[in-house]
Amino acid sequence: MCNISCNECPRKIYSTSVSVVAVGGVDTLVIDVPQQSFNNRQRGCLVITQAIPETATINMPVAVSIGGVTTTVYNVVTCNCAPVTACQLRTRRRYPFTVQVNGTVGIFKILKNLSCAPCSNDGVIPVPTTPATGG
Repeated sequence: MCNISCNECPRKIYSTSVSVVAVGGVDTLVIDVPQQSFNNRQRGCLVITQAIPETATINMPVAVSIGGVTTTVYNVVTCNCAPVTACQLRTRRRYPFTVQVNGTVGIFKILKNLSCAPCSNDGVIPVPTTPATGG
């Protein structure tokens, strides 16, 4: 496992860009990392160094691109394989991950440090009050 106090870890990967890209017709938050190969079960730590674009929506899916190539992206999931959404990520945080590869298809599995995703139920804070009716 990663040593969380190690600032010079060779497995630490810094993002080179964060953007919203249409992937298969779906707007996706794409985190680009430097060109390299990832092996099955490889571990590392991803650090998002750029701001999350304001155009990213709460439930927008997240993917990783490698070396600036956004025609092939790799989905990002939680440790229980649920899709990671844009609202769960923060800038300048370290996200331990492992890569899962099956043939030529791969995913990045975030192991911990995800923020709680907001509930998608509609609501209002503060609760509006009903004006008193005169009688």
